[in-house]
Amino acid sequence: MTVLHLRGVSRVHGAGENAVHALIDAELQIAAGELVAIMGPSGSGKSTLLNLAGGLDAPTSGEVLVEGTVLAGLNKKLLARLRRRSVGYVFQDYNLVPSLTAAENAALPLELDGMSAGKARKTAISALEEVGLDAKQADRFPDELSGGQSQRVAIARALIGERRLVLADEPTGALDSTTGEEVLKLLRRRCDAGAAGLLVTHDARHAGWADRVVFLRDGRIVDSSAPLAGAETLLEGAQ
Repeated sequence: MTVLHLRGVSRVHGAGENAVHALIDAELQIAAGELVAIMGPSGSGKSTLLNLAGGLDAPTSGEVLVEGTVLAGLNKKLLARLRRRSVGYVFQDYNLVPSLTAAENAALPLELDGMSAGKARKTAISALEEVGLDAKQADRFPDELSGGQSQRVAIARALIGERRLVLADEPTGALDSTTGEEVLKLLRRRCDAGAAGLLVTHDARHAGWADRVVFLRDGRIVDSSAPLAGAETLLEGAQ
């Protein structure tokens, strides 16, 4: 089953001589159980593609569909509900709420969706345990956690509930290599359990965790099925 489908998607910022074509006629499908890595030089359109996939931005032309639903056809309320229930976003800088504990951060999407605080906390504790954080760490605030622990909280929040699409923007960028590998294992495990995953990374080794590599250059998809070795070759050609 196709979870994410980009059909002829373009994103243009500005107009006339100042127009910036951030993404051009992108075609991409990601099925349940599949992890796809997005690679390319800085400014190639990676973050733009990810933001469009998650409904954080709207395309200038084309359509973005999540589980068959065209995002442009949703009003703000329905789009927010879809993101809470179906789309998990892992930010490079974690994007945790500093005044909330790890458990409260993880539970936030559920509470915003109307779940009781008690049930949301219980679900959040289970999600944190799944990513390797214990009850003591669950009650700590972000500034009391290490970078790796904070990223695990961000992943727990992205995966909590029945998220079908997981979007990760350089999730290992601020982590040491060992912790980064653990983060990638968590993403891979979630996709193996049935979610669709989209991973933006600059590291060909990290792309090795994916089923496919999509390579962007100047806003265009120039390859959509490269194995790890192919990704390394494409990276060299972009230098």
